[in-house]
Amino acid sequence: MSDRMPEKAMVLAAGLGKRMRPITERIPKPLVPISGKPLIDWGLDALASAGVGEAVVNVHHLAPQLIAHLEGWARPRVAISIESDELLDSAGGIVKALPMLGTAPFFVLNADTFWVGGDENLAELALAWDSARMDILLMLANLEDATGHSGRTDFLLAGDGRLSRAAGAPEGLIYAGAAIVSPAIFEDARAEPHSLNVYFDQAIANGRLFGHVMKGHWITVGTPDAIAAAEAAVARHSAGT
Repeated sequence: MSDRMPEKAMVLAAGLGKRMRPITERIPKPLVPISGKPLIDWGLDALASAGVGEAVVNVHHLAPQLIAHLEGWARPRVAISIESDELLDSAGGIVKALPMLGTAPFFVLNADTFWVGGDENLAELALAWDSARMDILLMLANLEDATGHSGRTDFLLAGDGRLSRAAGAPEGLIYAGAAIVSPAIFEDARAEPHSLNVYFDQAIANGRLFGHVMKGHWITVGTPDAIAAAEAAVARHSAGT
């Protein structure tokens, strides 16, 4: 059940990219190219394909480079949330940007993950969204459909779509760095450093964290060594294998 396609998105792009050093000593991680395309462009293009009109991008590390790259971006339109004083982490950055995001549910995308194939993933996430039952809806990936993921699984998906923490269980799924979020969960929250995981756990406790399994192949790029694997995965998809 879908209320409607979210009109806006928050793209989380302010991180330091410490694991990507030395590359991120000279360019911000969202501008690291994969197959000739900066990481953040993959997510912005997915938003454009889904019909999202505006993306709010938070910036901190080497912010002028990102601002220059995004200047004049038309689809979606881009608004910048500058975190000049301190990094606010995933949730703090969203809280700071809430005046630009409005009062309707919006997408949240990580700027350093993307997917190939499954062009309809964000549209299908929107179709699955139900404000009456959900506070947060996460896009999920299977381990076998992921490149660059070296951690444990994140969530267990119940038959009704509700999520619980997987704690690395082999039948678990990976959070694929895209979600729909109700801004109501941030009521009374302050724009100070804190993680979205706080809200994931609150939603689990209230039975209002849901998941939707994506199509295609999910790619995360955490270190310089991961670039080659990511580009190989893009090439395999482009070749239809």
